[in-house]
Amino acid sequence: MTTLVYLIPVALFLGALGLSGFLWALRSGQYEDLDGAAERILIEPDGRDSEGRPSS
Repeated sequence: MTTLVYLIPVALFLGALGLSGFLWALRSGQYEDLDGAAERILIEPDGRDSEGRPSS
């Protein structure tokens, strides 16, 4: 029974910590452009195609 005295506040603290981290990510715009990161990996940054040839 005495372990619940310690575990309940720890669980509430960790839950509040996770919720505050999620809310911080929402406010800082981490979820604004979900498709951009997925498409950005397909674009070659130096203007070359996937085989290394200069694109025209």
